[in-house]
Amino acid sequence: MFNRIIKRGNRKAPKAESAASLPPAGQATVTVNLASRSSGADPGSPRQLHSSPAPGAVPQIESLPLFRDVPVLERQALFLRKLRICSVLFDFSDTLKSAREKEVKRQTLSELVDFVQSGSGRLNEQVQEELVRTVDVNIFRSLPPASHENTGVEPTDPEEEDPYLDPAWPHLQLVYELLLRYVVSSDTDTKVAKRYIDHSFVLRLLDLLNSEDPREREYLKTILHRIYGKFMVHRPFIRKAINNIFYRFIFETERHSGIGELLEILGSIINGFALPMKEEHKLFLVRALIPLHKPKPVGLYHQQLSYCIVQFVEKDYKLADTVIRGLLKYWPVTNCQKEVLFLGELEEVLEATQPAEFQRCMVPLFKQIARCLSSSHFQVAERSLFLWNNDHIVSLVAQNRSVILPIIFEALEKNMQGHWNQAVHGLTANVRKMFLDMDSDLFEACQQQYLEKEEKTKYLEAQRESAWRSIEAALQEKKRL
Repeated sequence: MFNRIIKRGNRKAPKAESAASLPPAGQATVTVNLASRSSGADPGSPRQLHSSPAPGAVPQIESLPLFRDVPVLERQALFLRKLRICSVLFDFSDTLKSAREKEVKRQTLSELVDFVQSGSGRLNEQVQEELVRTVDVNIFRSLPPASHENTGVEPTDPEEEDPYLDPAWPHLQLVYELLLRYVVSSDTDTKVAKRYIDHSFVLRLLDLLNSEDPREREYLKTILHRIYGKFMVHRPFIRKAINNIFYRFIFETERHSGIGELLEILGSIINGFALPMKEEHKLFLVRALIPLHKPKPVGLYHQQLSYCIVQFVEKDYKLADTVIRGLLKYWPVTNCQKEVLFLGELEEVLEATQPAEFQRCMVPLFKQIARCLSSSHFQVAERSLFLWNNDHIVSLVAQNRSVILPIIFEALEKNMQGHWNQAVHGLTANVRKMFLDMDSDLFEACQQQYLEKEEKTKYLEAQRESAWRSIEAALQEKKRL
């Protein structure tokens, strides 16, 4: 508990700064004069315009008019000047430091967002380049160390960690909103925009998805999805980059804050795959999506992962056998909560499975289900019994009952004889009756086989006990001699 308190003290963001020093509503915004921050520097140079203030320096400001107060022909130039204001970075670790200047930047960003969203005119190439550069300066930064890194704090379960909230969010949110409005705007020409929103830019956006701030990840998810939809030239690169993130997460780190968001992006991408499905997409399923069941924190993103997996099966039913065998490969051995998640996903996959694919994998599948049925953890046993509440699964089982019932009969009988949970006992009785109604002759044959097996087990146990008693008697006799 003490370590968690220390972690919160080190990582929690301060509250948004007081509005006491804000300029009155409707007042003209101001621009930052950077000439005083560095002697001998050209105040108009790009390097100077895109730097953060020197330690202890407070940027000087001068008034800039609002967009509505200037002629239409001058608004692009004014837009450019306002962008340069927004390229100045501030230190948010101290809420009182440069409070007025921070609010000036916030109001200016808000104006820029409104201007782009209103569709007041197509931005020229110079303005588009400066806009992307301003976004670059603001959002691409070193993320604070995550709790599992070398921070002097004991590692904790990712599901129990409090989310980190970036103190600079009042500015970051508006910068992300500006980028989003630029990307989705009907006035944005992709032939021009792709020069600035290039592979390097997209890759750095993907890197930012490792941010621990959920608000930032939500914006990044939306922006990346829009970029994928609008910039067709980037689609293969984005898919490959997401693959690489998954590979590193699965086989190296098992730590990444944005796996759920990446899977949400992929969910809509998979939904748009054309048929017949490309071999590249099938390889992605086998090499990346199915192995994502392996990492310990799968519970954090399982809902999104399950949606992607089911999308593949619904697109191409022949993939059901591959998916089910993949689930069995990564089936948890000692983690009961993961087993419950897997059983829920398995039900969704089976709903989209056709009889021919079901027959290919039903033997190993129901051997695993039999183990779940006899689990001492009641949630696992209960969730596996719930499979028989699904009409499609019951239909598949009924068509192949001669193979399936002998596999699971022993688990059902043992539940009836001695499972400690009353709900499991009742559900087992219902499943048992269902099989009896399906095929009474098969049921009786399985029951006879089970009784014979039990008798044989008892006989072997008696022989084993008799052998041990003989050994003990011989040992006692030897001692007396």
